[in-house]
Amino acid sequence: MDLKGKKIVFLGDSITEGCGTSGVEHHFVTLVGKAGGFRESKNYGIGGTRIARQTKPSDCENWDKDFCARVEELDEDADIIGVFGGTNDFGHGDAPLGTFDDRTVYTFYGACHYLMNRLIERFPGKAIFIMTPIHRVTEDNMKGDGCKAYNVAPLKTYVEIIREVAEYYSLPVLDLYAVSGIQPKVDIIRERYCPDGLHPNDAGHVLLTEKILAFLKAM
Repeated sequence: MDLKGKKIVFLGDSITEGCGTSGVEHHFVTLVGKAGGFRESKNYGIGGTRIARQTKPSDCENWDKDFCARVEELDEDADIIGVFGGTNDFGHGDAPLGTFDDRTVYTFYGACHYLMNRLIERFPGKAIFIMTPIHRVTEDNMKGDGCKAYNVAPLKTYVEIIREVAEYYSLPVLDLYAVSGIQPKVDIIRERYCPDGLHPNDAGHVLLTEKILAFLKAM
């Protein structure tokens, strides 16, 4: 796909927002915009947010601005729409996984269905792509960040659900869980790209940028 002169928007959480970088010029959203020759690359990342809706309000009000609600805020004139979320659903969301047949925003399966279907409705004929979460040091904890009252699932299960639902809607998936090059459980990778075990630093955002641009050009 030819990217030059197009407008791209990214719906995401703190990684999209740029937490962990030294400034906006190092966010992957900014880097993608410049390197890809886009006329505009717009950041709709809000830290702590999830794809699915909370049943119980969070301590931080911003965290409850879920993707299913914020899809309505994306610019109508966008040519390409990228979605990068799910790690906070694993980390501290209270929505159950649900089943593939769910269409409610209060389960993870249902919220993925709602979000992807709504993207197609809002942007018919536009290029929509989904990015899976990257690895994190707590990814095998069945209670996410440890704050969930009961065991739910490891991060990989959330990744698999995102892939499954995207396949149903025939939406392209950039599987960053598989190909980002960021696995903070490996000491040298954590030091270079993801010091806090979750948020990529400036160098990590360069890696994300390379993967995103290569994926988009091949779409």
